[in-house]
Amino acid sequence: MITRRIQDELTLLLSTFPAVALLGPRQVGKTTLAREFLKSSLKEVIYFDLENDDDISRIQNVAFLFERYQNACIVLDEVQRVPDLFRQLRPIIDKHRAPGRFVLTGSASPALVKGVSESLAGRIAFAEMSPINLLEAIDSGISQEQHWFRGGFPTALTSATDQQFSLWAENFIRAYIERDLNLLFGVNLSEVLIRNFWFMLAANTGSIWTAENYGRALGVSSTTIKRYLDFMEGAFMIRQLPAWFVNVNKRVVKAPKVYIRDSGLLHQLNRIKSSSELPLSLIVGASWEGYVIEQIYQLKPRHLEMYYYRTQHGAECDVILVDGIKPVAAVEIKYANVPSLSKGFYNVLDDLQIRNAYVITPGENKYELDQKTTVSGLQFFLTNILNGL
Repeated sequence: MITRRIQDELTLLLSTFPAVALLGPRQVGKTTLAREFLKSSLKEVIYFDLENDDDISRIQNVAFLFERYQNACIVLDEVQRVPDLFRQLRPIIDKHRAPGRFVLTGSASPALVKGVSESLAGRIAFAEMSPINLLEAIDSGISQEQHWFRGGFPTALTSATDQQFSLWAENFIRAYIERDLNLLFGVNLSEVLIRNFWFMLAANTGSIWTAENYGRALGVSSTTIKRYLDFMEGAFMIRQLPAWFVNVNKRVVKAPKVYIRDSGLLHQLNRIKSSSELPLSLIVGASWEGYVIEQIYQLKPRHLEMYYYRTQHGAECDVILVDGIKPVAAVEIKYANVPSLSKGFYNVLDDLQIRNAYVITPGENKYELDQKTTVSGLQFFLTNILNGL
């Protein structure tokens, strides 16, 4: 089992809060982690799978059952299936407020977050479990090349062959299209529209979001396509990278960029069958950009937020790292071992008065490009630079 860095965070949260919600996409390993993590618990662990009708029937009398096991740790897996539980948990927690009573896992629906914020405010902490990141993969002997190509879902990443990875990824995508999104959100989305929308997002990953263009291509309104985008984001399938326009006196682009979060799923959607095919693909640059952005997002310090920056006159930067309202670093992502930077990138440094600039490449060489700009590999940046910003 690959060691996940979130375990230290879970230890702290369970020692502090009565309930902890472990959120993340399906098949990312939430249930496995919860089971393994709680094996060392001094408490009795009671487990309920809320996608199992038998387990749902076992918790019909919630107050009686949970009071009986008030000294145990109760795991409620895929809790968004029974949203009324949030309301019922509030008086139970208040009656016996002890840390680590409940572990809730969910596949990140807006209904889940909404229900918790209304019913369990001050009683619950959230932890996001993303797919395996690069540093976790490297610690387990998995190369950056394999991690980039296959992504971070455990079964996909550790498949014996690329063919087995491709088979898993295709079935995962099909399950999301045909069943999971509707199941997660209690809606009735069009399978055809979901499929076409997902393939369009994959072909245009990293592009600036324009709802009208997607809606026109898919034959639906911009409101409808924005709703589908929200569902995809709520299921941790895509990430919206917002534009930075605070304290900027120039005309800037304000729409977000949209990325497929997991590089393995992106490659499957684009029918890239092996890591040797990836450098020849038309999306290799966009894939590398999205991959780097996702790794930075997962491993950045909490005080930093991520944006991109683009003006109407050509100044552009892939990532701006911001502390509060102060940009502290600019990051350009290049699929090239000897990158060249445009005048527009240096204009960004002047516009935002940024002193620290970095260019991240697939290689692991590190050198100074100029007085402000350092070129480095992704692993070096994540390990030696990011946490010092």
